Amino acid sequence: MLYNLLFPLADQFALFNLFKYLTFRTGGAVLSSLLFSFMVGPSLISWLRRKQGHGQPIRDDGPETHLLTKKGTPTMGGFLILAAMTLSTLLWADLTNAYVWIVLMVTLGYGLIGFADDYLKVTKRNSKGLSGRLKLVAQIAIALLAALLISVQEPEVLSQAIAMPFFKNVLLQVGWFYLPFAAFVMIGASNAVNLTDGLDGLAIVPVMIAAGVFVLICYLVGHAVFANYLQIHHVPGAEQLAVLCGALVGAGLGFLWFNAPPAMVFMGDTGSLAMGGALGAISVVTKHEIVLAIVGGLFVLETVSVIVQVASFKMTGKRVFRMAPLHHHFEKKGWAEPTVVIRFWIISGILALVGLSTLKLR
Repeated sequence: MLYNLLFPLADQFALFNLFKYLTFRTGGAVLSSLLFSFMVGPSLISWLRRKQGHGQPIRDDGPETHLLTKKGTPTMGGFLILAAMTLSTLLWADLTNAYVWIVLMVTLGYGLIGFADDYLKVTKRNSKGLSGRLKLVAQIAIALLAALLISVQEPEVLSQAIAMPFFKNVLLQVGWFYLPFAAFVMIGASNAVNLTDGLDGLAIVPVMIAAGVFVLICYLVGHAVFANYLQIHHVPGAEQLAVLCGALVGAGLGFLWFNAPPAMVFMGDTGSLAMGGALGAISVVTKHEIVLAIVGGLFVLETVSVIVQVASFKMTGKRVFRMAPLHHHFEKKGWAEPTVVIRFWIISGILALVGLSTLKLR
């Protein structure tokens, strides 16, 4: 909004020329979403605590310590992330850019699904929430619509193609199969972040790391000169998503202030489904879907651990892990919660560096 309102006045007021620069607006998005979180967070958490009473229901089959340490903690804290990120994006991004609105649609749509899930958990006092089938149908509908809109906006050569990391100028033209592929990326990323969100601070830092990586990717992909130099596929307009990624980083930092162990609030599905969906949609726009699987490798590991656990138990009656997702396995082995969280953060940082290397190793 500031870009659209103030930059046209740069001829009269030289200071407004700052809004031309994407780096300035991205930094502004980080700071404004962080400050919003700090200002609104305490009041929102107090309100959630009053309204929810007993807080988020804790799984009876989860680690025993959770019944003692996490009982009574309110959920739906993801609303703080969504509010901060959305307002900052609207404030600093170019609102004539279609990609910004498409990614916001996915983010807020998935956030609404997560809110319904959290609301049912809190009001019905059980950990199941929205039915899995209904949740999946809603996710598919939003993802397919977003995939179609992205495909229409992108250059024709990219609209139905999958880019391969580590290979220059390699595009797999898959035709209309690209729509279900893109939808799968968004749905998979959303649910993978959701599965990872099980310990204080565990999911939000890897999300911020991934969003930070995609700040750079969006900027480079949207810049014709840099894209040509790095031999990555240029997507005109994708650079504006750097502002949204910056807003997500700032909102994540603000939320972590309240979610750091011991957490004052949980993000719930309201936050985890939305943030995963946002990362998935951004990767689709920038043609870095496979790179997201590398950068967000921690989310992939958590998801695979659940798939392996379920498949093994159904086929053999035996469990591979003491408990799935993977972070609970290490808790069951006796690792302290902060140990699990910090080591998973380190893994996420390493994978982010591997993902960034794909920009140059071609």
